Amino acid sequence: MTTLISFLGKGRYEKDGYRNAKYRFDEAFVREVPFFGLALNDYLKPDRLILVGTSGSMWDVFFEREASQSDDSLLELIEAVESDTVDAALLDGHAGRLSERLGHPVDCVLIDYARDEAGQAKLLGQLAASLTEGEHIAIDVTHSFRHLPMLALIAARFLSRVRNVLIEDIYYGAYDMKDAASDEVPVLRLKGMLKMLDWVDALSSYDKDGDYSVFSGLLAEDGMPEGLARILESAAFQERVNHLEGAKQKLSASLQAIATHHGPLGSLFRPELEARVAWVRKPERGQRELALAEAYLARRDYLRTTIFLLEGLITREIDRRKGISKNRDEREEARKALGQDNKQFRKLEWLRNALAHGQRSQDNDTAKLLNDEDALREALKRFIRVLA
Repeated sequence: MTTLISFLGKGRYEKDGYRNAKYRFDEAFVREVPFFGLALNDYLKPDRLILVGTSGSMWDVFFEREASQSDDSLLELIEAVESDTVDAALLDGHAGRLSERLGHPVDCVLIDYARDEAGQAKLLGQLAASLTEGEHIAIDVTHSFRHLPMLALIAARFLSRVRNVLIEDIYYGAYDMKDAASDEVPVLRLKGMLKMLDWVDALSSYDKDGDYSVFSGLLAEDGMPEGLARILESAAFQERVNHLEGAKQKLSASLQAIATHHGPLGSLFRPELEARVAWVRKPERGQRELALAEAYLARRDYLRTTIFLLEGLITREIDRRKGISKNRDEREEARKALGQDNKQFRKLEWLRNALAHGQRSQDNDTAKLLNDEDALREALKRFIRVLA
């Protein structure tokens, strides 16, 4: 089911009534109306219309065409709009008549002016209560109060999360962009702003858990060939199973694709994405492992911090010996040598074992660290500072 949500603000009243505008939707569809939502309803043909407005919004514009010349209820509504006293009971009958003309339900949601945080939160709750899971939603912000388009953007994201609705688009009839020659007003589609928020969310998600596969779908939507975009998912999996060389190979291929990608959002966020996977550009394996240890410490993933820190130290020791870092026997030999020569390395191993197995360590210092996150973080920083 598709639902159109149209926000009503104050209308601009002229001597002959509310000001009309000629809205151009596409090459074949133009409508001249006093309220953009009426034209958008004709264009989209939704299954339901939700009108959202305050006690002083231009409700009378929507309902004027349905009233008879002797309709006292319209006069009462006009007076209530002028005095900022519209209530839900006054809207019900008019909404019913408009429903009959449009051929689908019309619901009115009366809100306050959302001046503060409480009012803004209440508005989101009212919208959520008006929708059911799985609906397709279009939002019109053309005539809303000037602060409400910002809130509508947040509402779109909120509703997609809490009601699992699909936001088809956000529409705005840009009167200030009216073409002087044709007298037509362009219709802007603002869903791209939601896509920008998706990218911001992806950055936040990556900073939290280091899973760069969250960018895969976004890059595909931005025009990158899906096969190239999905390499990020494979690279993320390789890192998750601690196969760093496999992750490096695939991530390097992804970065090459990202560097030549010219989609609008991918280009905008490219520097941030490249900065977040800078570890892959480190020339030596040990350097890459140690860089990941610091990255996972920043994410409070203490087990992975200890794993990559230990592996980085072992790799560096093998490099010092001019050995082969991929050789299992050489890695075990280097690990034992480091444990014999360096008490701090042994302490780090004990900490890794305790984190991996979820058991209390026989070492008292290690056991204390597992009861105090601040102390654990400082200890890991010290291990990195002293050992790496």
